[in-house]
Amino acid sequence: MDIKGKTALVTGGASGLGRATVEAFVAGGANAVIVDLNDEAGNELASQLGAKAVYVKTDVTSETDVEQAVAAAIETFGQLDIAVNCAGVATPQKVLDREGKRTSLDVYRKIVNINLIGTYNVSSQAAEAMARNTAGEDGERGVIINTASVAAYEGQIGQAAYASSKGGVVGLTLPIARELARYGVRVMSIAPGFIHTPLFDGLPEAAVESLTGQVVFPKRLGKPTEYAKLARHIVDNIYLNGETIRMDAAARMAPK
Repeated sequence: MDIKGKTALVTGGASGLGRATVEAFVAGGANAVIVDLNDEAGNELASQLGAKAVYVKTDVTSETDVEQAVAAAIETFGQLDIAVNCAGVATPQKVLDREGKRTSLDVYRKIVNINLIGTYNVSSQAAEAMARNTAGEDGERGVIINTASVAAYEGQIGQAAYASSKGGVVGLTLPIARELARYGVRVMSIAPGFIHTPLFDGLPEAAVESLTGQVVFPKRLGKPTEYAKLARHIVDNIYLNGETIRMDAAARMAPK
């Protein structure tokens, strides 16, 4: 799909991977719907990008909120062609605490709701809108890109909720791609490794050094712009469908 003139809805679009994706897509000639809960950052980015972007405050776990965001994309720019799910949380939580007691189910439920159910919610509603688009090259009508994680494959201690939510995103990719093929909508996922996003800013320096030490080459944290470049390539390359691409510099996560 030629990104120029197309419209992309990006969740978590006001910071980190989402913001980098919004900026890269707009630089390539696309329109962007910035979906986030951070009004200050979302409005600031939309103002910076001008008429090519609009911010819509959205809770990705809410059907009504996502309906409004999709409607805003169509009302503002005519149709929705691309959806990129970057919204997510990574709150650590062990199954048992130091006293051997199970920890609250609330944290697990929140992480799965945002990372997995939120991804499905946005993907399903975006697909519904894309199915109505006029078909382009090879019958293509839309592209959905979801964000998994290397933790889906090598989750660390304390990542039971995060890893299982991201494993669910990996599991969604192929069946949804197969189902939506009849509408000309492609579905891909990216599984980033250690990317320097705001989630890393709250970690102790020793923890960041430990994670960086697990990277093979290049020996550094990844950049949000590198995620955005891959997302852009997925949109451009129509033969990419139904797969999760690891973007991790050959890193493999240690148990802790």
